[in-house]
Amino acid sequence: MNKTLLFVTVLVIATCGLIYELIVGALASYLLGDSITQFSTVIGGYLFAMGIGSYLSRFIDKGLAQRFVEVELGVALVGGLCAPMLFLTFTLTDVFHIALYGSVLAIGTLVGLEIPLLLRILKDQVQFKDLVSQVLTFDYLGALAASVTFPLLFVPKLGLVRTSLLFGLLNALVGLWSTWLLGPVLSNPTRLRVKAVGLSLFLIAGLVLGDRLTTFYEDQLYADEVVHASNSPYQRIIVTRGKRGFSLFLNGNLQFASIDEYRYHEPLVHPALVRAGALDRVLILGGGDGLAAREVLRYPEVKSVTLVDLDPAITGLATGYGELAALNGHSLSHPKMRVINTDAMKFLAEGEGLFDAVIVDFPDPNNFSLGKLYTTGFYKLLKRRLAPDGVAVIQSTSPLFARRSFWCVNETLKAAGFWTEPYHALVPSFGEWGYVLVSHEAVPRRRALPQGLSFLDDTTLESLTRFSPDMGPLPAEVNRLNNQVLVHYYEEEWSRWN
Repeated sequence: MNKTLLFVTVLVIATCGLIYELIVGALASYLLGDSITQFSTVIGGYLFAMGIGSYLSRFIDKGLAQRFVEVELGVALVGGLCAPMLFLTFTLTDVFHIALYGSVLAIGTLVGLEIPLLLRILKDQVQFKDLVSQVLTFDYLGALAASVTFPLLFVPKLGLVRTSLLFGLLNALVGLWSTWLLGPVLSNPTRLRVKAVGLSLFLIAGLVLGDRLTTFYEDQLYADEVVHASNSPYQRIIVTRGKRGFSLFLNGNLQFASIDEYRYHEPLVHPALVRAGALDRVLILGGGDGLAAREVLRYPEVKSVTLVDLDPAITGLATGYGELAALNGHSLSHPKMRVINTDAMKFLAEGEGLFDAVIVDFPDPNNFSLGKLYTTGFYKLLKRRLAPDGVAVIQSTSPLFARRSFWCVNETLKAAGFWTEPYHALVPSFGEWGYVLVSHEAVPRRRALPQGLSFLDDTTLESLTRFSPDMGPLPAEVNRLNNQVLVHYYEEEWSRWN
């Protein structure tokens, strides 16, 4: 029995086990939103199930090596199929939550069996203190390898479905080589090898068909044809096309529809730019699709535009995907434009210089990583980079569907020291949508709207600040980094409409 290879086996199975946990957590976040809740419940359920598996291992008295290999093949089957099975369940049934936590419990229980069985197999080969230290060392190293490679390598390159199938295959191969490592103590290694080879071939077939499986699931999730699908380290990027044009989705959330995006982007940009004291330097935070930049560049007096978007895959799509580049007027290739792919909070904190106008076009605060961009801490950084007579605008979700969330953004901006003016516009693809105009103090309108707008004119512009009773102000707490109450408001309010 080769003890070194058995310890390598521990490394591999630890890596696979954590990868499955991360896949299920990421998939639940992608499909259900609220990443904190999804990862918390998945991790808690997984660790609980590992405890169950460890406890159950005490009842296995005979054929330890045989059971170890069988457990490996069981993990390969359940873990390898977890992502395709969960996508299928979500798209075709109403029992997704049962399937989600059922898979967590099944994988966790099987993984919990592995280490106790291996310790008992090796107890006569290695001194107890060395055995425990070496097995746990390799176990923790495997966990580190999984946590680093999952977001940086496997999700961007393979996606969740193929990553799941790949690690299932790796588990099956571990089971196969274990039939040789443990051969002297196995009663029927040939039967186990046949099972392992058969399972490996099945998972290889799944890998070959992985893209087709993902396409099938996403075709069920989206009403229009999926014409572009890719992964970045930050999100799943989908473009669909139908009779009314094309649409962009990030992690399943609609970002714009080409047929009416102008009704979102014109109100986002122009109320701020007609009030700014100057337009020498304009900053766009988010907006990697280039559509807000298109509106900014309508003003000939703009000298430079800096666009800060975290994901280079989005700004690359905005320049390289023909329909989107045409829609945004090739704005990101304009000589006045500078594109920086970095975290917006980091850019504000570490950069120098003031901006005459700032357009903040982040996705809605549906998780805590986005919620930090709607806190007093972020807005104070923004205030420091805004010129004395400068104006900024923040997209602020829907005052109709998420009314308290909208007014929470307004209260948070006030708490950061801004003068605020909330307003809204009707975007058919989204419904009523809200924005908050901010500056150091109340500012008058200084310039005319540019020519060629499809939605805004002087009359429409004046009407945007009027709120009907069902969208009017509500009491709301200030959103701070240490409480992120906005994320809770948002999740609660939008859950009523989904």
